[in-house]
Amino acid sequence: MLRLLVSHPRSTPAPAALDAHDRAGLLTRLEQGEYDCLVVGGGITGAGIAREASRRGLRVALVEAEDFAAGTSGRSSKLVHGGLRYLALGEVSLVRETALERRHVHALAKHLAEPCWMIVPVRSRAGLLKFRAGLLTYEKLGSVDEADRHRSWGIAELERSEPLLRRDHTPFACCYREYLTEDARLVLANLRDARRHGAEIANHLRVEAIDVEDSRARAAMLRCRLTGTEIRVKAKVIVNAAGPWVEAIRRLEDPAAPSLLHLSKGVHVVLPAERLPIANVVVFGASDKRSLFAVPRGDVVYVGTTDTSYTGGTDVWPTIDRHDVEYLLDPLARFFDVEPVRPEECVGAWSGLRPLIAQAGKPPAEISRRDEVWIGPAGVITIAGGKLTGHRKMAATVVAQVAAALDRTLADPDPEAPLPGGDFAGEIEVLASSLRAAFGLDPLGAGRLARLYGSEAAAVAERGAKPVLPGGRVLEGEVRWSIEEEAAATVCDVLYRRTRAALYEPAEREALVVPIADRMAERFAWSPARREREIESVRERLAAELAFRNPPGA
Repeated sequence: MLRLLVSHPRSTPAPAALDAHDRAGLLTRLEQGEYDCLVVGGGITGAGIAREASRRGLRVALVEAEDFAAGTSGRSSKLVHGGLRYLALGEVSLVRETALERRHVHALAKHLAEPCWMIVPVRSRAGLLKFRAGLLTYEKLGSVDEADRHRSWGIAELERSEPLLRRDHTPFACCYREYLTEDARLVLANLRDARRHGAEIANHLRVEAIDVEDSRARAAMLRCRLTGTEIRVKAKVIVNAAGPWVEAIRRLEDPAAPSLLHLSKGVHVVLPAERLPIANVVVFGASDKRSLFAVPRGDVVYVGTTDTSYTGGTDVWPTIDRHDVEYLLDPLARFFDVEPVRPEECVGAWSGLRPLIAQAGKPPAEISRRDEVWIGPAGVITIAGGKLTGHRKMAATVVAQVAAALDRTLADPDPEAPLPGGDFAGEIEVLASSLRAAFGLDPLGAGRLARLYGSEAAAVAERGAKPVLPGGRVLEGEVRWSIEEEAAATVCDVLYRRTRAALYEPAEREALVVPIADRMAERFAWSPARREREIESVRERLAAELAFRNPPGA
């Protein structure tokens, strides 16, 4: 019965597994293969390129030095949006492209692009009219359906729908549609679809050198960070989609390559939902007039994001400073009827780096989010910049460059073929209700499972519907699924990028570390020392993210 409820009218083949048990076989296949295209970088840009290239018939390999979505693509605001604010910066074509792309992502995977209302509080009627004028242009660019077009709220509607907003401060609001996503899982869905079309996909595999023959990049030397194994992967074209690390890869091709990026740090903080009980995404202003988001997510609400120049290198885990957190929390009491929120009340946080294309003299908030492509002296194709929402268009641009380098005409695949998990009919609530009935989940737990896994949620639960922790939300089947279908090879992979418990489940995330490590130790035959390293690594990471709660001298 459950499968009938989630079936999609268009049949799609089951995606091939990214099985972490097959590590040795994967490395052997990579070394013995000859690929049309080797993609370096397992964020949303690289994942999109691997998917589009493999669907067009190219032999593709993708490698990621850390884990998939371990960097920028797992640390975003989790919004598929057109970038309304970029209209004011004159980025009309960028806004048009990304506004239209929202609908396409929604069509491919409704669970990973769920419609939501963005509530923008406004001080005056004149301000409301001005904002609506911008929205009319935005909705026209994005071909927004009539039912999803913006609407205005006065005091009465604010009191009914978002009573926590301070109506004395902002007695009006404008509401418009965007989409909530789960960024790391959108990356995984693209990678699994690429695998379904024959691509070889590997995480924890670092590029250490690029072999150049007859002035052309023909292979990459890689080292497995899990086993120390070194391999050489041959490819006719190498694509550098390494996000904040693109310059490190460029300098493997050309040590004299000039700097092209301006790195910006984005911090988000997580609060208990009862501390900021909102029903919709609320947009409000920071002290410097930048727009911030407050986003409800199950038992928590997260607030973000900062946008500051980052000069601390390319650390996978950028530091979260107390002043970053105070910047995000300071405006809350001005816009919401709450007591001032202190950093010590945060139950989680994350930070990431944006690889912006440098523009001299501009601060990060004013730098264009447009992507750019460069071709290096040995033919390596590099892409940087861009937005998560526009990843499909970025991928198409790069694949066209690959096709030109190969002198090949590529087939056009079905643009409507859903991503793994996206082939279900009806709304996400219907799917969640089915899961509730079939597996005895509570409403929030069923909704969480549906939003993370879509139509595959039942298959996940069938591998173990019992919670890892008594009374918890993360299921036994999720740990198995992470390993057997999504290439999770470390406890951090499972806790942060697969189950997302490190971000949204503060009540159980620390208690999950040991049981997840125990299950992975059994599955992978880890030594006691390896198991202990995994536990300590994740515990240190969780503590470091909340170190701002303990200021110096406290």
